[in-house]
Order: sequence, then structure tokens, then C-alpha cells
Amino acid sequence: MKYKVIITGATGMIGKGVLLECLSHPVIDKVLVVNRTKIGMEHPKLQECMLDDFMQPENIRAELSGYDACFFCLGVSSVGMDKDLYEKITFQLTKGFADLLFELNPGMVFNYVSGTGTDSSEKGSINWARVKGKTENYILQKGFGGAWMFRPGMVIPEKGIRAKTRWYNLIYDLLRPFFPLLQKSATITSTSRLGLAMIQTLLAPPQKIHLENPDINQLAKLAAQQ
Repeated sequence: MKYKVIITGATGMIGKGVLLECLSHPVIDKVLVVNRTKIGMEHPKLQECMLDDFMQPENIRAELSGYDACFFCLGVSSVGMDKDLYEKITFQLTKGFADLLFELNPGMVFNYVSGTGTDSSEKGSINWARVKGKTENYILQKGFGGAWMFRPGMVIPEKGIRAKTRWYNLIYDLLRPFFPLLQKSATITSTSRLGLAMIQTLLAPPQKIHLENPDINQLAKLAAQQ
């Protein structure tokens, strides 16, 4: 079986990693990336859709029908951001996108990238973790054909991918000589593994709903064997 997938956040580090794996994996037939800016890539499987305001996904309604999955990799750092703005961008934006996709493709898989430490109870003391937990819970309760919450911790960029945040790149540059050693750890994942793990949720739905780095790495191994 071949799959058609939507990817958001493909200009970011994680989203770009997911995109590259989808373009190279034989079970993915078509990839629609929804971005604010051009990704600057060409590929037979790749289609690009521009959306200036992600709070208005209705503007591209006609482009979003007929897909098997959405890999939602769009996100922002909470560092230095107003709490209300962070909730708007993280929860309200994702909710609007998920609502429209559920209306158009109710049987699709919806994979959401949050992060390790996300608070499913929505009652903890850390604001970003509560908001991410609220977003996860909304998606899980929506009723999609399948939904998995990806909670990566440390992610190593591969295949020439660079982070959009400058100080992340400074850290990665310092750690680069140690990447081969770090990748042997089950508690550290990579952009390639994360992409493969997303694909594996289509091939064999995992029992765990919240996926941390060790779970992501295990799913990636299975996908790589396909």
C-alpha cells in the first residue's frame, strides 16, 4: 500500500528530517508540505502549498483532501514568549488545523510533535508542558483513525539539516564530533529516525500512544526494514 501524507513545519529541523525520509521511503507516494515560505526543494513526490496564516487553514481547504496522514511538526519555543501567545500558536493553531483535517479526512493518522516532559495532566507548574499536554489530549480525543504523540528529547540533525535557532546550531557544531557515539544511545534519537518512526505508524500502529526517544528509535528500526 502507498500513502499520501501532509507535513507541516518542513522548514524546521525536525520537519525537514521527516520530509527527507518520506521522500525516500518506498511506501510514501505523495507528500504535501504546508509552509509559510518556500522550502527550496524539488522532488517527484513533493507538492508545496503556501499558507501565510496558519490560524486560517480554511484558506487551503481544497488542497487538503485525500490524505492518509498528517505529520504535524510545526512548533515554536516558549523561551521569552508571552504565555497567551504561546498557547495561541501551540494549541489554537494546531486545533484549527486538526479540526479541518478531521472534517476532510476523518480516517487519517495524525502524528504530533511535542516534546519530552509534556504534561498530559495539564495541571503541572510548567506552562509549555501544560499547553503541549492540552494539545496532545485534544488530538487524541478528536477521533482520527490513529494518533501518536511524539515526545523527542535530544535529536541529532542528519543529512545536512540545520536548526532554525542559531544557538541550537552552535551547540550541535560543538557536539558534532561526538554524534557517532551519541547515536548509539537509546535515549537519543535523530531527524532520520524520527521521520522513519512517523512512517512506521502507518505500517504497523504502535500500542504506545506517547512516544519518547527509545520508542522512536525502535519504530525507526522497523520502518528501515520495509
